[in-house]
Amino acid sequence: MALALVMSLALAAARYTVTSTPDRVDLADSVAGTVVSVAPSVGNIAFSMKVKGHEVLWWPYSSPADFKAKPQMSGIPFLGPWANRLDEQAFYANGRRYPFDMTLGNVRGEVPIHGFLTTTDKWRVVEARATNTAAWVTSRLEVFREPSWMKQWPFAHAIDMTYRLQDGVLEVTLSITNMSAEAMPIAIGFHPYFQLTDSPRDDWTISVGARTHWKLAATKVPTGETEPIEQLLSTPRGASLRNYDLDDVFSDLERDAKGRATLSVSGKSQRVTVMFGPNYRSAVVWAPRGRPFICFEPMAGITDAINLAQRGLYHELQTVAAGATWRESFWIAVAQ
Repeated sequence: MALALVMSLALAAARYTVTSTPDRVDLADSVAGTVVSVAPSVGNIAFSMKVKGHEVLWWPYSSPADFKAKPQMSGIPFLGPWANRLDEQAFYANGRRYPFDMTLGNVRGEVPIHGFLTTTDKWRVVEARATNTAAWVTSRLEVFREPSWMKQWPFAHAIDMTYRLQDGVLEVTLSITNMSAEAMPIAIGFHPYFQLTDSPRDDWTISVGARTHWKLAATKVPTGETEPIEQLLSTPRGASLRNYDLDDVFSDLERDAKGRATLSVSGKSQRVTVMFGPNYRSAVVWAPRGRPFICFEPMAGITDAINLAQRGLYHELQTVAAGATWRESFWIAVAQ
């Protein structure tokens, strides 16, 4: 009996493993047939999620070294300190306007987009561990240590990100600790790129659990006007992607008893489901025609939330008080 118990515990512990190299950390769940790979030195981006041999993340590289040499948006990039577009080269917080110093080169464009943290090499792994119930890796980014970042976003803060693989489901948890003396707006997001391998893009169907669609200006920034989601997606719970070229912002997400909102894409037999925790208040869906991916983006607020809130056009902007921590997760589940 004792020997059988020891063997049972050993088998349970072996289900989850963590493997690290200089370029990557791999989390594996042998029972679910799932392996998640993370590149801490390239924005802490998860660049692969293979389920029973099928890759569900779009990542157009042959190796982590190629990715590091010339990174671009793919996999699961983090967007901070703001996500998506702003309507000017400045942002607002606590009633004050903070103009960007465009000579620094880390903020670019008339319509600044996606902050300046996406591919940084400043993340540091603080824990990588496997038990008999899960495998995870936690990395930390200390934004307050970088003068060029603090010049653009003068709120000292640190970010902890954990990728946790459990029962075949990937949970991505973010914690943001505000170390500054006043409240900091939370306008971050993620930009996951998903793909299906059992069918072409135009044969996929999507489900978007939201009620409200934000109308956009030519710059892709919300105008402040909204409409029911059915004005864009006639069947939000089963729209054929063939009929749409999407780069759209949604809010009033439909929640289950745990406060989670759900978006999904389905092919012939595969389905990728993304669940947003309650502090992800909106979603951007990007599925351009002619590209083999779809992005379901968990967003703390809509595009340009920090500036639209200043103008009274958005009322769900989140802030984290001085000394406090903002936390939230999203989950990715794959059915074959």
